[in-house]
Amino acid sequence: MAMMSYEEKYRVRGGTLIFGDFFDFWVGPFYVGFFGVTAVIFASFGTALILWGAALQHNWNPFTLSIDPPPLRYGLGWAPLPDGGLWQVITICALGAFSSWALRQVEIARKLGMGLHVPLGFSAAIAAYATLTVLRPLLMGAWGYGFPYGIMSHLDWVSNVGYQYLHFHYNPLHMLAVTFFFTTTFALALHGGEILAASNPGEGEAIKYGMHESVYFRDTIAYSIGELGIHRLGYFLAISAGLFSAGCMIISGPFWTQGWPYWWNWWLNIPIWGPHGFA
Repeated sequence: MAMMSYEEKYRVRGGTLIFGDFFDFWVGPFYVGFFGVTAVIFASFGTALILWGAALQHNWNPFTLSIDPPPLRYGLGWAPLPDGGLWQVITICALGAFSSWALRQVEIARKLGMGLHVPLGFSAAIAAYATLTVLRPLLMGAWGYGFPYGIMSHLDWVSNVGYQYLHFHYNPLHMLAVTFFFTTTFALALHGGEILAASNPGEGEAIKYGMHESVYFRDTIAYSIGELGIHRLGYFLAISAGLFSAGCMIISGPFWTQGWPYWWNWWLNIPIWGPHGFA
């Protein structure tokens, strides 16, 4: 009953971006909307193409199945479906499904009268995907520079890109991306552990609240960012991780073609490291 009464508050008309009330309906607890319909269409068509690709390869092993991008000889043109064209159409379907889902989130946010931080956060992940499958191949001059759709083949692609630029972890934006990924995990793990400890006290103890949580971190690390602040920090860290991971790839190839250790020669050439130092 509590859930049903809650649904009455958010199942409100309006907030749609296009087509008004025509698609403004729910299926069970799920809001549909026009962009929910397009998301299902794109996702279903893309999945069907993946299954078609598996049939063409006579390979139904999910670990070894791979839908590869077109060979480099096709450049930025269309390739035959069995020779990379499937990858091109599946990429369009994926972008359509992801973008539709983000726009559906916008409509839900408008219905609830809340900010757009959820679709904006999801858009950072979409931007990272689009960077690898569209923007970087465009700048490199061939769709063949996109990553393949497959478990093992994708891992091989990541490994090969790393070897192409020698030690890829010397990429400065990759350093920042990894730092943000780990910091996101660490910060939100601290927050989750804190909430778990506060809401599950020992036998005979009272449940702790926000004031206790803030005091705990003030006592342990000398500072508490606050209940709202930790969520804002997690949001910032997570989006930064996605954007810098996209950035580290967009500069590898289009703007830097050597091994990444050579990029750091500017540091070794700073005059203060010379024989005269600061003199």
